[in-house]
Amino acid sequence: MSELAGTSELLRKAEKLDAADELGALRDRFVLDETVYLDGNSLGALPAHVPDRLADVVRRQWGELRIRSWQESGWWTAPERIGDRIAPLVGAAPGQIVVGDSTSVNVFKALVAAVRMARETGGGPDGAPGASIGEPGGAPGGGPRDEILVDATTFPTDGYIARSAARMTGCTLRPVVPGDVPGALSGRTAAVLLNHVDYRTGRLHDLPSLTAAVHAAGAYAVWDLCHSAGALPVGLDEHGVDLAVGCTYKFLNGGPGAPAFLYVRHALQDRFDSPLPGWNSHAEPFGMQPEYVPAQGAPRGRVGTPDILSMLALEASLEVWDGVPIEAVRAKSLALTDFFLECVAAYVPAGRVECVTPVAHEERGSQVALRCPDAGQVMERLIAEGVVGDFRYPDVLRFGFTPLYVRFADVERAARVLAAVLGEAVLTEREGRPEE
Repeated sequence: MSELAGTSELLRKAEKLDAADELGALRDRFVLDETVYLDGNSLGALPAHVPDRLADVVRRQWGELRIRSWQESGWWTAPERIGDRIAPLVGAAPGQIVVGDSTSVNVFKALVAAVRMARETGGGPDGAPGASIGEPGGAPGGGPRDEILVDATTFPTDGYIARSAARMTGCTLRPVVPGDVPGALSGRTAAVLLNHVDYRTGRLHDLPSLTAAVHAAGAYAVWDLCHSAGALPVGLDEHGVDLAVGCTYKFLNGGPGAPAFLYVRHALQDRFDSPLPGWNSHAEPFGMQPEYVPAQGAPRGRVGTPDILSMLALEASLEVWDGVPIEAVRAKSLALTDFFLECVAAYVPAGRVECVTPVAHEERGSQVALRCPDAGQVMERLIAEGVVGDFRYPDVLRFGFTPLYVRFADVERAARVLAAVLGEAVLTEREGRPEE
């Protein structure tokens, strides 16, 4: 590929930005090579110390201590202990997050529990006018709480789960674009399921104002944090979020299939009625009683035996966050995405791509999505050239920027290679046309 004109200035800018980067040294904590890895919003890179830590779990804790590790190695308390480790990254006090199961399972727990709470006597969150006025399940004015709103642009599994939860609870499901949620709320709304960051476009939705609007309607807010946890401040406690879920294998670097997390606000924990009661969430899990009595606090969100190997790999991975303020991560994320957009504008042929990620900082997550007609083939070529992003049907190139290990030099190189790939594609297309 030929060098693009005008690269020297942006190369020098990247060098200066990397030299001044207060998070730059964190890259050494990960297993990386010269590939430009911009897919941490799908699977985070491996923290370098995790293999040895996991080897100890397998060889000593499992191999030697065996069943004793449930107590001696702290296996039994891992879901809450690791939850408390995640809590500062999403703005939560200890005792409100439990780790375990998948994102899909936790969305199901949270959404069904939200509908059940909305139908209890005594009102909605924080005593908002609520779910039971007149008869059980009633809303202000005597109607039932029989509606769930779901983000119309959501990741498919959230939509599938919401549809199933609506069927099981006798609710109507209404897909609504997040910005239209305030106008769509009514006295019939029981719960609202929203994504903090849109997985396809990278748009950051207004969690504080949307949560406040949901509460004003006497309903419960359930937030999916898969594309924001570990990438930007969330402020769950500050903004009064009721329930939230998130995965840990993206920006939290927990490993493929790492267990997800469930947040239940302190004030709601005694009312949280999980649709998946299991022996692990029983008040006396080893009492083996036929009647279910829920545990107190965050353990109420547990179900069955924790997946210890992946859970302890996640716990080890979270050590890379020691001493790292999430505000500094957000600042670098915005700087990286700003610089990428600058490089794309400078290098990529005019009109070849369209940015679908908002330019405004308050509306942008930690990714940039570019639309182009042949996005699938372009991404394949990029990966072959050592720039790894991903493709989302039908025409979106996604680039995720993990501030813990992505450099500004990586950003400049990615844009330069993208421009060269797109330029080659245009040339090939022209060469393939018959002469006129």
